[in-house]
Amino acid sequence: MNKIMKYCFEKWWKPILFWLVSCLIFGLSEMLQNHIFSDIALVILGLGLLAMLISAIYQFAKRKWLAGVLNLGIFAGTIFLFFAYLTAMLWVEQGKPDNWADNLEIPTDIPISVPVDLDSEGHRPDSLINAKKTNTDFQLYNSFQPGLYEYDFWTGKIESGTIYLKAFEITQEHPLSAEKLALRSSVKIHNPTDSIMRFSSSSLFTIYEGDWGKPYAARFEIWFKPDNDETEQKLFTKNYKIEGWMR
Repeated sequence: MNKIMKYCFEKWWKPILFWLVSCLIFGLSEMLQNHIFSDIALVILGLGLLAMLISAIYQFAKRKWLAGVLNLGIFAGTIFLFFAYLTAMLWVEQGKPDNWADNLEIPTDIPISVPVDLDSEGHRPDSLINAKKTNTDFQLYNSFQPGLYEYDFWTGKIESGTIYLKAFEITQEHPLSAEKLALRSSVKIHNPTDSIMRFSSSSLFTIYEGDWGKPYAARFEIWFKPDNDETEQKLFTKNYKIEGWMR
C-alpha cells in the first residue's frame, strides 16, 4: 500500500495530470451528449477529484506545504466550478421553451377523460375512494403540479404480481417517460377474492414530454407482471388529457 501511495502521490504533479485528463474527458462527454459516455466521464472526474484530495493530504503529511495547498486549491476550485456549471446549465434549460406539444391535436372522435385533482394535502376525493366499482377501472390524478400524477386501479380476482403503466401520445404513438414510467408507477397487487379491489400508486410519477398549459391526449396502459415470471399482459387501457412537467 505504501508503495502504491508513493508511486501515485510522491510526485505532486501526477494527480494533477490525472485530474486534467479527467476534466478533458468530462468536457468531451458534454459535447458528445452520449448518456453512457457521460456517466463514465462523471465517474472519472470524481476519481480525479478524489486523487486531488488524497494528494493534498499526502503532501501535507510530508510537510510539502506548497504542493498540498496547490492540490487542495484545485480540488476546491473544481468542485466550485462544477456546481456553478450545473447551476448555469439548469438556468439555461429552464429558459428554453418546450415546444414538444405545440402541434399536437386532441382527437374528438374517441373518449378522453380528464384527471381528477388531488386536494391540497394530496388526498384522493372520498367519492372515488368509497366508490363501489363493479368493473375494472383506472383513474388518473393530478398531483401538486401539472405533469405530476398518481393513479388508482380497480380489479377483480388476480394473482400476486406487479402492475405498472405505459403511456403514449395518441396521435403520434410516441412513448411517454419511457425510461422511468414503469418503475415509478409500479404497484404490488393481489386479489384472491371475486370482489373489486382498489390499488393505489404509492408515489407520484412524472410525464416529462410537453409543458404546462399545453394539453394533449395520452393513452395509458396498465400492464401486469406475475410474480411467477409468466408472460406480462396488458390489463386495461384508458385515454386522458394531460400536460407535461415544466422542467
